[in-house]
Amino acid sequence: MNHETNPQSLPVISPEALAHLGDGKIAYVKVIRSEDVPALFPQAPEIAPGMQLFALHAADGTPIMLTDSREAAVANAWSQELETVSLH
Repeated sequence: MNHETNPQSLPVISPEALAHLGDGKIAYVKVIRSEDVPALFPQAPEIAPGMQLFALHAADGTPIMLTDSREAAVANAWSQELETVSLH
């Protein structure tokens, strides 16, 4: 039986192990709205509503940086020796 037809046969990973997956080496870029900035980056100055921004997050979801371009977020990850992965 393959994993596609029987999801119960998939290996189980604990939430704790999942949280540490890629610690310090993997990051992801997430598109956010300017209205979401205060919750993720409380220290950020006030930003006009309705803007699309890009947040770089550590593998565990911790916000690292905020920018107005995907390229800048990826460049920052690269400068910190982080590998960016795509989220689907």
